[in-house]
Amino acid sequence: MDKQVYTKDDVMAILSCGKSKAYSIIKTLNKELEDEGYFIMSGKISAKFFRERLCLN
Repeated sequence: MDKQVYTKDDVMAILSCGKSKAYSIIKTLNKELEDEGYFIMSGKISAKFFRERLCLN
């Protein structure tokens, strides 16, 4: 995927998980970004940060 931002559908496809787990992962990662001072979008996660954080690079 060549996206800059992942949605729950992207997370579900990448991790083969359900909708609630995908939302939980996005929420957790967004909280980390927000704590570092980054602007976040509810229900979406930076693709770069997601892949780095889950060691998918």
